[in-house]
Order: sequence, then structure tokens, then C-alpha cells
Amino acid sequence: MDIHQVRKTIIEHVAASAFKITAHHLAKTITETYGLDKSSTKALLKDLVAQGELEYAYEFGSTYLVPSFNKPVRISAWVVIMPPGHRYRQTPDDVIIQIKPGAAFGAGQHPTTRLAVKGIEHALRDSGTMPPEMRSRALDIGTGSGILVLTAVRFGIKKGLGLDIDPISRAEARENVKLNHLENRIEIGNRSLASIRRQFCMVTANLRLPSLQRWCEKLVWLTLPRGVLVFSGIRTHEVKELLDAYANQNCRRLWQAEELGWIGLVLQRSV
Repeated sequence: MDIHQVRKTIIEHVAASAFKITAHHLAKTITETYGLDKSSTKALLKDLVAQGELEYAYEFGSTYLVPSFNKPVRISAWVVIMPPGHRYRQTPDDVIIQIKPGAAFGAGQHPTTRLAVKGIEHALRDSGTMPPEMRSRALDIGTGSGILVLTAVRFGIKKGLGLDIDPISRAEARENVKLNHLENRIEIGNRSLASIRRQFCMVTANLRLPSLQRWCEKLVWLTLPRGVLVFSGIRTHEVKELLDAYANQNCRRLWQAEELGWIGLVLQRSV
């Protein structure tokens, strides 16, 4: 048995799982799949945690094993999140985004962040939806750590604006912008949506359904014709309600993905 391959397979299994995995369930899966005894399985999981490959997460009275973000972690086909001070042997197509651990939401651990990043990746790299001449400006609402506006700019958007009402989030987002040497291309602020008069080729928002519904008309107006809206923070049962609201504003769905009961969407505004 190649223990290194077993370790790699376990890490990939945890990262790709559509459900949260308890240590007990993972240990059972390892034992049944590879024929290891309980003590060997326990030692293997302990080593994966000690080496920073996996970490324990506690939620609603249960403990789960999740990928560790105290090292570079791939969160989509092309995007790798890297804490400061680490090194990563990247491929030519990798997009490396440095995010300093902090209080602001959006370091890659939550499914909604990963879904939004994948939506941006789809719109700007995989689908050909937005040719280079369209990639003028991106707006990220509730920017948190700044990860979405950073991703958009890394994928070729010329300028980005990240908005957040929380001063801690704004401070951390500005620091992450500096870490990625994008101060001349990304602005972080607390302006209200009502005060914004320009339009953007891409609008991103990792927000819950009530906010996305309340601001529907404004978000569509902020989006240039043929531009895209990238949404996350939507539960599976909420998708139809959201799509209906934006269809009434002449937006159509280009892409949809699901992870752990959360949905990511890319919508395109018609001409």
C-alpha cells in the first residue's frame, strides 16, 4: 500500500465532499477502503492534522474534519489561496491570491466563498462570456476579506471596487490588496449603493437572499448590458425565487453550482 497516495486521496476526498465529514465517518471510510486497523487509521488522521493538511472544525455540537487553510489551498480549478509567508510551486495557469488570516469573512473555508470564486472563474476564464475588451470594472458588495474583487482583477478585470460597511473588513481587505500588489487597481470603501452612478462589467455579491432581492433593480442597473452578476450565499431551496426576480429584470442564468446546500450563480444582463 502506498501510504502517500492514501494520504493524498483522503485530503482530496475531504475537500471534494458535498457534505461535512465527521472524524468518525472519515475513519470508518478509511478503514473500509484501505483495510487499515483502527489504530493505524487514528494515527494517519492525527498525522494529517499535525502536518496541517486537515483541521478540526466545530459547528452545532459536532466536530468535522475540513481542509486546513494555514497553508496554500486550491479552492477552484485555477485559484489558490495562500497565507503570507508561504511558498507555492504554481503551474503557469494558477492564479495565486494572498489572504491574511483575520476576522473578515472570505478566506476560502466557507462553501459560499468557493462558489463565488468558481463563478468568477467561469465568467472570466472558462466560458468566453466576457472578452478582454469588456473587462473594465468589477464591483464587489460586502467585500469582506476582498477575495472576490481580488479574484476578478487577477482574472483580467482592469479595476475593482470593494464595498463593506464593517471597518474591520475594510481594513483587512486593504491589507490583502497590498499583499497582492494591486493598490493601483483596487479601491476598498464604504460608499452606499445609492451613491454609485457608474456601471460595471461584473457585480459580485456573496449575500443572503433578502439582500439580493431587495437590491435587485439596483444591482442590475449597476451591471453593463452583457455584463455578469456573480452571486453566492443562496440556499438550494431559494434559487427559483432569486432567478424569477432577476429574470424580471432581463437577466438569464449562465452557470450554477452547488456545495453543501449552498448555490453559486452567474447571471448575464441582456443588451
